[in-house]
Amino acid sequence: MSDQIKFIVDSLNKEPFRKNYNLITFDSLEPVQLLQVLSDVLAEIDPKQLVDIREEMPEQTAKRMLSLLGILKYKPSGNATDMSTFRQGLVIGSKPVIYPVLHWLLQRTNELKKRAYLARFLIKLEVPSEFLQDETVADTNKQYEELMEAFKTLHKEYEQLKTSGFSTAEIRKDISAMEEENDQLIKRVEHLKKRVETAQNHQWMLKIARQLRVEKETEEYLAQQKQEQKNQLFHAVQRLQRVQHQLKSMCQAAADAKPESLMKRLEEEIKFNLYMVTEKFPKELENKKKELHFLQKVVSEPAMGHSDLLELESKINEINTEINQLVEKKMMRNEPIEGKLLLYRQQASIISRKKEAKAEELQEAKEKLASLEREASVKRNQTREFDGTEVLKGDEFKRYVNKLRSKSTVFKKKHHIIAELKAEFGLLQRTEELLKQHHENIQQQLQTMEEKKSISGYSYTQEELERISALKSEVDEMKGRTLDDMSEMELTQECDEKKSQYDSCAAGLESNRSKLEQEVRRLREECVQEESRYHYTNCMIKNLEVQLRRATDEMKAYISSDQQEKRKAIREQYTKNIAEQENLGKKLREKQKFVRESHGPNMKQAKMWRDLEQLMECKKQCFLKQQSQTSIGQVIQEGGEDRLIL
Repeated sequence: MSDQIKFIVDSLNKEPFRKNYNLITFDSLEPVQLLQVLSDVLAEIDPKQLVDIREEMPEQTAKRMLSLLGILKYKPSGNATDMSTFRQGLVIGSKPVIYPVLHWLLQRTNELKKRAYLARFLIKLEVPSEFLQDETVADTNKQYEELMEAFKTLHKEYEQLKTSGFSTAEIRKDISAMEEENDQLIKRVEHLKKRVETAQNHQWMLKIARQLRVEKETEEYLAQQKQEQKNQLFHAVQRLQRVQHQLKSMCQAAADAKPESLMKRLEEEIKFNLYMVTEKFPKELENKKKELHFLQKVVSEPAMGHSDLLELESKINEINTEINQLVEKKMMRNEPIEGKLLLYRQQASIISRKKEAKAEELQEAKEKLASLEREASVKRNQTREFDGTEVLKGDEFKRYVNKLRSKSTVFKKKHHIIAELKAEFGLLQRTEELLKQHHENIQQQLQTMEEKKSISGYSYTQEELERISALKSEVDEMKGRTLDDMSEMELTQECDEKKSQYDSCAAGLESNRSKLEQEVRRLREECVQEESRYHYTNCMIKNLEVQLRRATDEMKAYISSDQQEKRKAIREQYTKNIAEQENLGKKLREKQKFVRESHGPNMKQAKMWRDLEQLMECKKQCFLKQQSQTSIGQVIQEGGEDRLIL
């Protein structure tokens, strides 16, 4: 017990309670304060429990806490007597009752939060069968059950996503990859602009593309209308089947019954109802009134002590003694008439008790029969909604099981084939990557050759148009898959027998709001993505229109009779540049030919000049050396003139 209190105190001192208790102060709490602590812990699990118990009646407090503990599946130890003690202890704030509850709640707070949240949405509201005869009520109840099942499915998907392991690093990596892809798309758009400048019939092609887009949108709208009409037809068929089933059951009941049997059955029901109204219910009402009067009398009297209890016990013993004496005197008289009347009275009381017991058994049997009929009706409706057929029985069920077994064998074979196809898909995907790399290398080489030939971008025009068409088809296919997925989400699985009932009662409406919020968030994200894609497509169209306009102006200038306007055409300018470059190339080829022919003699002459230069340098060095040996300024004179002898 001390370990239990220590755990409770430590848990209450932590977040989010922060009570700042110790063992002494917590153990010295008054019953009202202890109940308030229990209420605060329950409020942490379910925010609806956040109340001040001083402003609440004790009966309401006990009812509220017992209801939530029942939803949380708290089971106090003991038998039925202990359960009554548990309820009384919870009302008066008894420590032996509240301490185990606090210990149990604080041990599994997070788990109980989830259970309380789910219980708000998955506790099913039972609708009496007589109200389900109304089509509006039946349709609303059916929609309510479908939403509950859809909530279960989405909550499971949400839990799987929470444990799927998505991280911010992966998201950042995806964002960077998307940014790189965006840059590549921008470059491709620029490429496309350059290529479209020289294309023909752009206006006609754009007109055809617009018509195609309008027809695609019309096709999607018509497909959506077709799906809605299919859904309406499906619901109408379901209502028709339900009404036909009711009509069939009523016809069978009318066909099997005769007027005499119907009258007899009605008389029995009238007798039973008269007995319940005139005898059973008045007696029970009178007993309840007596019990209430007795309890009010007990409540109005002051509290009794130990001495008062002893006095009452003594009075009870005296009265019992007097009763025994009177019985002995009556038996000693031995009056035969009284003895006969006593026997009759005993027999009448026995018969009356048997009659009451049988009436109660009959009432319970009727209630159980009605409950089983409602359950069978629900199961039939679920089966009919699932595959549109009735519940199979006997040999039909055996044939259905055999059919399922054969389908299971086929499924296993198909699953094995799918595994092999997945493995082959991995190999093909790797091959595709290698081919893409090879294709990019070839495209770069082709682009280089086109730039050399002054026709850059010519080969990519058709590829870009095909890529845009492929992207459009992928978007249409994605929309189709999205619609298929949304239609498939309406189908849910049935749970097994008692577990289905338990889950439907214990689960309830708990995740409906979260599912709807996630659905709205997902649809908003899709809307934003579609809007972004729409604006991007519009920008692409405007760019293409500008390029088409440039190409049209170029064509007009080229075919114009005005020479000045014709000279402004880019084609004329490129033609002029090409002619100039061809003339320049011709001159350069002639010069190359001349150089090639004069290369040998020129090289020989250059060698002779180098030899002459070397010889002159040698003469100079010899002259300077000789001059340094004679007197400075002396000149060799021969024949009256200066000579330089080589």
